[in-house]
Amino acid sequence: MIDVNNFESMEIGLASPQKIRSWSFGEVKKPETINYRTLKPEKDGLFDERIFGPTKDYECACGKYKRQRFKGRVCDRCGVEVTSSKVRRERMGHIELAAPVTHIWYFKGIPSRMGLVLDMSPRSLEEVIYFASYVVLDAGDTPLEKKQLLSEPEYREKKAEYGDRFQAQMGAEALQKLLADVDLEKETAELKAVLKEATGQKRTRAVRRLDILEAFLKSGNRPEWMVMDVLPVMPPDLRPMVQLEGGRFATSDLNDLYRRVINRNNRLKRLLDLNAPGIIVQNEKRMLQEAADALIDNGRRGRPVTGPGNRPLKSLSHLLKGKQGRFRQNLLGKRVDYSGRSVIDVGPSMKMNQMGLPVQMAMELFKPFIIHELTKRELVNNPKAARRMIDNRDEVVFDVLEDVIKEHPVLLNRAPTLHRLGIQAFEPILVSGKAMRLHPLVCAAYNADFDGDQMAIHVPLSDEAQAEARLLMLAAHHILSPRDGEPIVAPSQDMVIGNYYMTIEDKGREGEGMIFKDMNEAIMAYKNGYVSLQTRVGVQTSAYPKKPFTDDQRNRVMVTSVGKLIFNNIMPEDYVYINEPTMENLTNGVPDRYFLDKGEDINDYLENAPLVAPFKVGFLSDIIAEVYKKYKVTITSQLLDKMKDLGYYESTISGVTVGIVDVTDLKEKPEIIDEAHKQVALITKQFRRGLITDNERYERVIGVWNDAKDEVQEKLVEHMDIHNPINMMSDSGARGNISNFTQLAGMRGLMASPSGKIMELPILSNFREGLSVLEMFLSSHGARKGMTDTALKTANSGYLTRRLVDVAQDVIVREEDCGTDRGLDVTAITNGDEMIEPLYDRILGRYTMKSVFDPQTGEKIVGKNVLIDEAMAQEIVDAGVQKVTIRTAFTCNTDHGVCERCYGRNAATGDQVEAGEAIGTVAAQSIGEPGTQLTLRNFHTGGVAGDDDITQGLPRIQEIVESRNPKGKAVISEVTGVIESIEENPADQTKDVTVKGDADTRTYTLPITTRMRVGEGDEIRRGYALNEGSIDPKELIRVRDVLSTETYMLAEIQKVYRMQGIDLLDKHVEIMVRQMIRKVRVMDPGDTDVLPGELMDISQFRDANYQTLISGGVPATARPVILGITKAALETNSFLSAASFQETTRVLTDAAIRGKNDPLVGLKENVIIGKIIPAGTGMGTYRGIKPREVSVEQPETAYATTPTASIREMEAELNQED
Repeated sequence: MIDVNNFESMEIGLASPQKIRSWSFGEVKKPETINYRTLKPEKDGLFDERIFGPTKDYECACGKYKRQRFKGRVCDRCGVEVTSSKVRRERMGHIELAAPVTHIWYFKGIPSRMGLVLDMSPRSLEEVIYFASYVVLDAGDTPLEKKQLLSEPEYREKKAEYGDRFQAQMGAEALQKLLADVDLEKETAELKAVLKEATGQKRTRAVRRLDILEAFLKSGNRPEWMVMDVLPVMPPDLRPMVQLEGGRFATSDLNDLYRRVINRNNRLKRLLDLNAPGIIVQNEKRMLQEAADALIDNGRRGRPVTGPGNRPLKSLSHLLKGKQGRFRQNLLGKRVDYSGRSVIDVGPSMKMNQMGLPVQMAMELFKPFIIHELTKRELVNNPKAARRMIDNRDEVVFDVLEDVIKEHPVLLNRAPTLHRLGIQAFEPILVSGKAMRLHPLVCAAYNADFDGDQMAIHVPLSDEAQAEARLLMLAAHHILSPRDGEPIVAPSQDMVIGNYYMTIEDKGREGEGMIFKDMNEAIMAYKNGYVSLQTRVGVQTSAYPKKPFTDDQRNRVMVTSVGKLIFNNIMPEDYVYINEPTMENLTNGVPDRYFLDKGEDINDYLENAPLVAPFKVGFLSDIIAEVYKKYKVTITSQLLDKMKDLGYYESTISGVTVGIVDVTDLKEKPEIIDEAHKQVALITKQFRRGLITDNERYERVIGVWNDAKDEVQEKLVEHMDIHNPINMMSDSGARGNISNFTQLAGMRGLMASPSGKIMELPILSNFREGLSVLEMFLSSHGARKGMTDTALKTANSGYLTRRLVDVAQDVIVREEDCGTDRGLDVTAITNGDEMIEPLYDRILGRYTMKSVFDPQTGEKIVGKNVLIDEAMAQEIVDAGVQKVTIRTAFTCNTDHGVCERCYGRNAATGDQVEAGEAIGTVAAQSIGEPGTQLTLRNFHTGGVAGDDDITQGLPRIQEIVESRNPKGKAVISEVTGVIESIEENPADQTKDVTVKGDADTRTYTLPITTRMRVGEGDEIRRGYALNEGSIDPKELIRVRDVLSTETYMLAEIQKVYRMQGIDLLDKHVEIMVRQMIRKVRVMDPGDTDVLPGELMDISQFRDANYQTLISGGVPATARPVILGITKAALETNSFLSAASFQETTRVLTDAAIRGKNDPLVGLKENVIIGKIIPAGTGMGTYRGIKPREVSVEQPETAYATTPTASIREMEAELNQED
């Protein structure tokens, strides 16, 4: 076997008959498989041991030679080589065909490769191959033409007329001769001459033929190899035959297909030996051809061959295709040893980087380590005894297990793995029971809950894998989400309500106005019942020597609450004291207004001071983000654990519950509803009089009921008591929101019908009063639709993610700086007056391309090529700068990736991105992962008649990334100028818009109902829309340039996500959009040897032109092309990646003819062949690093860990010496 790590690239090609014979270990002559009496393989059959190797390890068929010492000996009695039975997975056989057959991939594909080489239509080929017509091979001196088709009667007539002066034949044999006759050099020269003159259809055909002929020339493949004289036979262990309990056999479909071929081939040989009549031989040859077709790709032509129960048999092509095919089922993902799965349960007592592992699972997962340790400690003599010990659950084993799992991280994965946080590493802690325990804070990243979710666990075995799990994948490191750089690990539910409850302030509680020396004194008073958590008290700032108070605040009394004192106790010592939920407090410290002046009475102060709001979930997230910026991973994960423990403890103390008493009655509700009924009656009256249309009536009625519900909600909020538990839950962000409360205590409002249209009949009751039967039925529509929508959305979103990953998987940070001189001007993205993405978000964590100056003073704020951090970004925005030029993936010059400078900051760490980061995959996951939160429906712009539906949500994202023609397309102006006139033509329901440019005037016809973006006399620039709607990027790239098109697509994708409240960094979208516009189509080849109309990478095109310019030639011209992500993924340079994505047979057919070489640059192709991926620690720079043992005492890490084994052994030795 070849060592995977010893080759740089992989090539695919057509196999010549000699090549197929050289692979083979013998000819399969008989269709027999195994002898049903002895169950031994039949001689010369499909399972013959002489050809494929022994069925039992190191034992020949007759049993003369057994044992390994005879390895390599060929038995003189049965002819079987004595070797490992594994060779039956590798050794191939062959079938010598009595007549050649065509390979269906090359004849049937679109376009037909054979047809292009021979310049014949697929229809004609089919007639020849399946013996319906003769083809002239050599016209001699007759008026016939080479490759002319003759039907049976015509052939007989010409034969009678010309005798042997011409040659014509049928079947694959005829095509084989024609293909062998093709003179590739001569044909290509002729086609190149034709191309110089030809136009239209003729030119297209010539380009296609030239492309395929040059492919044959360059690859060294011969066209006649598309017709086969020899069929390879797959190794038998890849098409097994097994005995079922009933004595029957189950066999792979391939065996049936091979048997058909062999049977027909043998019959044909016999007929040829007998000199049978031509018509019988022809029929047999046709059947052989069909059998070979079925073997290679069953069902591609005609009806598929079926097995028992009319099930189509699975052919070789089907083994590769689809989710269950070889590529996706076995190569891109495998089942692995040392893995398990179990239900998860909550483990609130664990630290951030721990998980609870059931003892039973741990025993099985860590078996080899336990065996090794037992043997090492000389508790057993051999592995067999150790196994027995484990099976008997010996006492000793449990002690060993505990030592073995210490510091051995495991990986936990929850399907669906939508982003990289779906697999994280933890240190296992043994627990009883059968459920794994998961830390509550990582639930958000996994999207896990404890209602029966299951998770998979994997044990990293090698030292390298363990180091990677510990250093890169430990859950404590994954605080920030790669999608937007915000904390993904944040307290939720009980933890939030606990921290919220303890930071509430209340007037007039016991002990109000007491002043304490320090926190401990306050806690003592609280424990003894002198004060409550919500009591407002004073504390001397001198109690906090390390906190950053100003000199003025230093020796004064600060007014806070007992709960906040306790809350601040969990914060790092030198972090600001948090007294109010504002960013000002987090960044600049406690505002001066909370400090008593010298000699001021605290009770007077409290009399007038307003109550400070408690800390809600969003603020807790802000605290985590700020702490992360300042202290990084270790301190943050410790803080998170403390916040979790405190939250759980305090929420238990608070005793927050929900009872029917908490759902208050609203006195004003009947009046509001009566008023609404009156308005609806009025609207109906207007409609009956014909003053408004039915559509207007409907819109107004809906409006009235929506207003009524809003009013009910406002009144509820007004009457809400801050101590109402339901209010506390929704206000703190622990669970539910105000609309849930409105439905409980107010009214449910309007519901959607099954079609998704809103029904006019509102549900006036709330859940406390109870719904009537009719109301219950009306409201169930929406619930059902919700469920079905979610199910559909998940599948759609998953498929989108798969396509995104496929198109961007080879984008990796490859170098530090690509040295580009172009950048992107970014401004805030708006939609009309609505802010979609502010400038701050767009420039944060990016490098500047040009220096940024203050527009008022002209002072330099940030220099060129500087990474913009939070402070700089804020300064830029505060200075009133509207536009910043930044480095971007759009203009990066790095091949197969992006450089560190053009990418900027890694959102998941908050630091500069490192070379080797697989940013393409991260970008794809960041765009795909929130896909399930996007809406599935296109929605209406607000119901004014004549509005186009604009596409939103998931369908809009697909529309952009698949480069489809958008729904509700906007027309763009192709010239810069002035709108001269807008004329309506009521007759044909259109309007003509005339744009007068500097050079020419253009007129555009639009539907009369469309909403215009411009009016008469307005100025318009080239590429800007005349009416409302979505611009088609394909038109934009034709009228404007690549960068404008990329910017437009970026803004459109951001609009969809941000309108749904999903934050997504620009850089992720930039990478995807760049992957869609990395190809160009050659318009004029000049003196280069590229073909007109050819699709090629921009970098390859530049190289070709560079070489031509150096040698003084005319360069080629090309125009950029936008490919949809599916097309872009299939057009990649890696045939392995493309074949494992979609259209497997087409990709492989094309790659084989071109003799394609896969440079193994991306991640997928390396996974397929089993090589370490060329990203992260698998990059060239890190290759070949081997772990070695060093006995150095480890410094204290985030969580104190046990010393390494070597230190433990040393201590034991020292103790003995003492």
